[in-house]
Amino acid sequence: MSRLGTLGAKLYRGEVGYDFVAKRKIWYGISILITITAIVGLAVRGLNLGIEFSGGAVFETPKTSVSASQAREVAESASGGHTAVVQELGRGGLRIQISELGTKEALPVQEKLAKELDVKTSEIETQLVGPSWGEEIANKAWQGLAIFMVLVVIYLAIAFEWRMALAALIALIHDLTITVGVYALVGFEVTPGTVIGLLTILGYSLYDTVVVFDGLKEASKDLTKQTRFTYSEIANRSLNSTLVRSINTTVVALLPVGALLFIGGGALGAGMLNDISLALFVGLAAGAYSSIFIATPLVADLKERDPQMKALAKRVRAKRASAAAKADGDGEQKPQDVTPQPRAEDGDAPTPAAAGAGQRRQPASRSRGRGRPSGKRR
Repeated sequence: MSRLGTLGAKLYRGEVGYDFVAKRKIWYGISILITITAIVGLAVRGLNLGIEFSGGAVFETPKTSVSASQAREVAESASGGHTAVVQELGRGGLRIQISELGTKEALPVQEKLAKELDVKTSEIETQLVGPSWGEEIANKAWQGLAIFMVLVVIYLAIAFEWRMALAALIALIHDLTITVGVYALVGFEVTPGTVIGLLTILGYSLYDTVVVFDGLKEASKDLTKQTRFTYSEIANRSLNSTLVRSINTTVVALLPVGALLFIGGGALGAGMLNDISLALFVGLAAGAYSSIFIATPLVADLKERDPQMKALAKRVRAKRASAAAKADGDGEQKPQDVTPQPRAEDGDAPTPAAAGAGQRRQPASRSRGRGRPSGKRR
């Protein structure tokens, strides 16, 4: 068996472990710091919405010798200062996106692009997206996200309990906030592919959290009938038993997503792959972190406020204190009594201590007991 497999078996049996729950304030602080950074980035830089949400025009050119940076300058100049996003296509052409570009402005821009890029106007394909359509798509996305969250809370409240449902909801919001904040800081364009990636990571994060919660539910059954462990300790043992599985699942999922992001999107310049893969990469990592460091410790925090769990923790502490005191008492060696006992004088009865501690008295000889002379009978 490999070292990781051996470690996983020991974690599952509870032979080794790391106290995640006891150090929950550290994880809360790290999450708050990351979340604040994401919110600040979102407030300062904002999201770079694609034309599917903000409206605009998309121009796809045939093969050309003009570089992407030159085409960007031409497009922004032709559109009157609108921001242009240029991507290189596999066949040598260019895809030029100009947000907030109206229908009347699209035709002059198409003609100027054709002139500057030295191609025919008819060879440039143009797609127009109205702002009202993009706004409708954005509203539908928010509605779908809200419905998803409500269904998740209802399911977890029925399958487990409301505390686990609340912890899972907070973990999902945590993952969403971090992912959206990274998009704002990096400046990647938000497209329908981004929405698909966000919904995918929500499902993954929820799956990982439910696996941990299921083990916790089984381990905490009839918990108040024993006095060995508190709820927080049971939660930590359950988390450690699924730790290696969570790490393996996350690493295996991140490897192909990282290939999409760094090779497909970075080296090959595939546009929509960037949108999906960045959301997946950040979201998968944040989801694994939240299921281990946020969801389970938060459930333990909420559960320890319950009166039954408070009483259980009190009984566990009392039993451990009693066991520790008994162990200390048994470990101390009692000093032996070396006080000299008085010696019995002749004719005096021996004291009980002397009789118990001294040698056994020999019985009187048979001749003395009977009073017969020791001489020989005639």
